[in-house]
Amino acid sequence: MVRQVPMAMRCLLLLAVSLVAGPWKQPGDARPLVPAVMLFGDSLLDIGNNDYILTIAKANFPPYGRDFEDHIATGRFSNGKVLSDFIGESLGFTSSPVAYLSPEASGENLVSGANFASAQSGYYDQTAHMYNVIPLSQQLEHFKEYRHKLVVLVGSSQAESIISDSLYIISAGSNDYLFNYYINPFIHKSPDQFSDLLIGIFNSTVAELYGMGARRIGVFSLPSFGCAPLTITVFGHGGNDTCVTSLNNDARKFNRKLSASIDLLSKRYHDLKIAALDLYTPVYSLVTSPGSQGFTETRRGCCGTGTVEATVFLCNPISIGTCRNATMYVFWDSVHPTEAANKVIADSLVEGIDLLVM
Repeated sequence: MVRQVPMAMRCLLLLAVSLVAGPWKQPGDARPLVPAVMLFGDSLLDIGNNDYILTIAKANFPPYGRDFEDHIATGRFSNGKVLSDFIGESLGFTSSPVAYLSPEASGENLVSGANFASAQSGYYDQTAHMYNVIPLSQQLEHFKEYRHKLVVLVGSSQAESIISDSLYIISAGSNDYLFNYYINPFIHKSPDQFSDLLIGIFNSTVAELYGMGARRIGVFSLPSFGCAPLTITVFGHGGNDTCVTSLNNDARKFNRKLSASIDLLSKRYHDLKIAALDLYTPVYSLVTSPGSQGFTETRRGCCGTGTVEATVFLCNPISIGTCRNATMYVFWDSVHPTEAANKVIADSLVEGIDLLVM
């Protein structure tokens, strides 16, 4: 667990860090709050690793990336920036670190970290195997490779320092429920049993990262995925346009177990800073009170009809009805947030991330 830092102290620490130049300085006047960022998980963080594997879970074609720099579809599952970009910026970097499978993931580009996330992945490897994406276990293997490359780049002593002082972010679980458990008749488990399975994998993942030197880990809670346009379309009842309560209940139960598990891990590893980063609350607030954040559309995504579209299935260059202005939409396709919504969600995570890196 991480302790609350008084606001005045947090501001002083941030000011002190911003005034110090260092060897891993990024463009601009301020030094990043950590030497590097390592990202694992799913499409909330993936910036293009799936572009380099054979899978249908891709977003490297229009209209994805429509509002990104140079209007390029990079593999981000949004019209623009995703959470990893905003997290990188909040820490003093220009964006997310490079996608590990991309050609840019070499040389000095690796010193500030790497993004190992793969859209459609989850805690449970079988979820990734269903869609031929990179399982979390394989993402950890990629991180092992990364560590060896870092030693070659900067030497063992500096590499060890970077690894221990870096921020690690994990985003997983939603796909395990939405695109495996809820639709897979071969999983003979209750929701409670399934959540226990996922929590066990989470515990093992943290233990493995800790063994490889990680000491600052932020873990996304499950978002209120019962509020996504796709889940309301598929699992809603009688044309009801409200969030699917049963699905949100599953997410909340998992999140409670995640918090309890994090408490135990923080006691087991005394030099580990670990915390849950709440996605459930900001996503639920965006959907149920959109006007307070300047949004007007929550039931449909911007792409196509916005009720079932995602990736190559209907959200593609010939999608009919795609909105002109995505800034008023919470969802870009029927599952993933717009850049504007990602910014709101990322802003809600800043204080929790600050507590991990200070």
